[in-house]
Amino acid sequence: MSTATSTPNWTLTFSDDFDGAIQTAPNPATWSRDIGGGGWGNNELESYTDGNSNAFLDGMGNLVIEARKELTTGSDGNERPYSSARLLTQGKFTQKFGRIEARIKIPQGQGIWPAFWMLGEDFAEVGWPKCGEIDILESVGKIATTVYGTVHGPGYSGGEAITCQLDSAESFADDFHVYGIEWEPNEIRWFVDDHTYATVKSIQVHDCEWVFNKPYFLLLNLAVGGDWPGYPDESTTFPQRMLIDYVKVFELV
Repeated sequence: MSTATSTPNWTLTFSDDFDGAIQTAPNPATWSRDIGGGGWGNNELESYTDGNSNAFLDGMGNLVIEARKELTTGSDGNERPYSSARLLTQGKFTQKFGRIEARIKIPQGQGIWPAFWMLGEDFAEVGWPKCGEIDILESVGKIATTVYGTVHGPGYSGGEAITCQLDSAESFADDFHVYGIEWEPNEIRWFVDDHTYATVKSIQVHDCEWVFNKPYFLLLNLAVGGDWPGYPDESTTFPQRMLIDYVKVFELV
């Protein structure tokens, strides 16, 4: 189902087209899992699960990450009112610079928070935000006419992060779109469907440390609630689904 092709200047280093039998879990050789419901530093309401409970192939070339309203107790012992999934390539794949993209259909609803993002491979050693975080795609709540790209680092994280956004007259939740970055030393550019809408350069962090000249791993998740998107209300329907057609990473040659 993939429609992305590399240009003459790019060579493919990572690809997952999510082809496989319906209800199959995403490839564990490629994707690790974050598990549990500790709120993840954002006061989120979901418990992330393993296997194919909340992340599975639909048999038509897509990965489905599904958030459901159901009491879920994770291996961490936390009982949460929702279940969902968070996938990552930590310990399996990292990339330093290049083009990173995914073709995604985002969900829409108050308190629903889909994300495609990256963390520095030294996350376990130095912690957040010193490891750095690159948010390639985020959409929050029921405002699906806006998508965001953000960088977090030491001195510019959380509410002080450097954030850019793309606004549209139409909902991004209505169809698949390709969300990505082109990343080089001291500069990151965000694009949607090959339209570049924002650039962040190292000079913009001023006296703080630019922590984006090292390898990063990939993450995909669908959160429920949190300080930024707010929380589900009577207008929010479940289940909610984030569909990912493919994830591809290229390096410049």
